[in-house]
Amino acid sequence: MTTDTSPDAGNDARDDAEPALTVDELAARAGVTVRTVRFYSTRGLLPPPVIGPRRVGHYGREHLARLALIEELQHQGMTLAAIERYMQQLPAGLSAHDLAIHRAVVASWAPDVVERVTREELRRRAGRALGDDDLERLAAMDVVRRDGDGYRVDLGLLRLGVALLDVPLSQEAILASRKVLIEHSRSAAHELSQLFRGEVAQRDAQDVKSLSAHMEPLVVQALLTIFQRSLKEELREWTSEVGEVS
Repeated sequence: MTTDTSPDAGNDARDDAEPALTVDELAARAGVTVRTVRFYSTRGLLPPPVIGPRRVGHYGREHLARLALIEELQHQGMTLAAIERYMQQLPAGLSAHDLAIHRAVVASWAPDVVERVTREELRRRAGRALGDDDLERLAAMDVVRRDGDGYRVDLGLLRLGVALLDVPLSQEAILASRKVLIEHSRSAAHELSQLFRGEVAQRDAQDVKSLSAHMEPLVVQALLTIFQRSLKEELREWTSEVGEVS
């Protein structure tokens, strides 16, 4: 069922759906075909479009975010049935931002794989054209490295690196942020590892294996949740300060 949008109805939906994209534009932005978008819609993986003038359906950020999440789930090797179950279990009313967080959690399980690819294959995997400046930025972020007439690509970082190409931050700021994240995450990983080792030091091998199997997913989820909330609080304070100054 599509969404009715009279002049006085659905304002919240339109705000969340910006930018308003036709199905062709949505498919192009997401790097899929129109047929794929319609197929996902019939399977309930995408919410219905907002119906505008001339009965044209419009799609927004939530649809783009859902397509990106579906793509990430496919990248992790999930079947369509598994993807459908995953999407059905998501809480109702998630924003594009919330969906991006879910995608980040899924992407965090990407294996550490470095492959050698041609420039054309790199463009295909990135889902967009990459100019020389883009390749230099990706190289500076340690995502790609020139290797003869091709490139060695860290597939676990490629999607993140490509997304950062459109972020309005200087290369210096991105690299400084990367350094902060690496230093603090390594410190947290070391301290947590020492804590867990102390817990199982006097236990049998089965307990050690059990802890190892459960530790990584739980710790990653906890760190991501805590960091997300902390960052949100910092940004809230920052925007409040900016508002007071202006």
